[in-house]
Amino acid sequence: MGETPGRPTDNQVAKDSEGQVDPAAVRVEEEVVESFRGTVEKGAERLHRSWRVLITTGLFGGMEIGLGILAYLAVLHETDNHLLAGLAFGIGLVALYLAHSELFTEGFLLPIMALFARRGTTLQLLRLWGVTLLTNLVGGWVFMWLVVQAFPEFGEVLTERARHFVDAPLDVRAVALSLLGGIVITVLTRMQEGTDSDGVKVVAAFSAGFLLAGLSLFHSVLDSIIIFGAIHAEGSVSYAEWLAWFWYVVPLNVLGGLVFVTALRLVRASELPEAPGPDNRVEKEGSDAR
Repeated sequence: MGETPGRPTDNQVAKDSEGQVDPAAVRVEEEVVESFRGTVEKGAERLHRSWRVLITTGLFGGMEIGLGILAYLAVLHETDNHLLAGLAFGIGLVALYLAHSELFTEGFLLPIMALFARRGTTLQLLRLWGVTLLTNLVGGWVFMWLVVQAFPEFGEVLTERARHFVDAPLDVRAVALSLLGGIVITVLTRMQEGTDSDGVKVVAAFSAGFLLAGLSLFHSVLDSIIIFGAIHAEGSVSYAEWLAWFWYVVPLNVLGGLVFVTALRLVRASELPEAPGPDNRVEKEGSDAR
């Protein structure tokens, strides 16, 4: 009798003292398999998006993160409390999730899983990353221009926060803050993929926002948009200063997400019955460009 597709084989799950398969272990393994398949499907959808979809989701992603920054600035301006402001920033991540837009650093897990399952190519991954990063920045730049015109009183706070980033020396602390920024946002993606509850996903978004903005971790898109706001507001921060900070934060964000989160996920996925291999491949139907 053939095996049920997607069901783990007996030698892939825990057994009791008498050598019998543990039903609870089977259920857990089946849930992991289903999670893997869902992750691959979502990652493949991102890799095969059209240029129009990539551009629009990236632009909206930058503007929706701007909503979180607007809330962050409002709370910080009134309370001077970075932790409360960081909690308010979670609004941006919730908006990003509910609107199904795209943030550059979200691409460190799902598309990689699709690539691992042979549902896309490296060129498609680079296209997704490049277009999303560029459009996030453009969307955020435009949104912050509107914010500065509407709330000129935020200029001092914007400049102070921007200088925190652009004045930071490239040292061990800056490297650690950049790695942590990539880790936190990738863990957020992993947490949201691990539940079907919208309420839990919203809580996860606020939690990640609290860590990213409240602790001033280095995040290539979030902090760039803050810096753009300072450039719009007072002009005391320059694009050259931004680039001197930006060039090393981007690869370190990528490294943090890939090495500390996605790589471990791939190790787990490689043991699943649907992991690609000589005798076991993920089905490729539906992988055509959408």
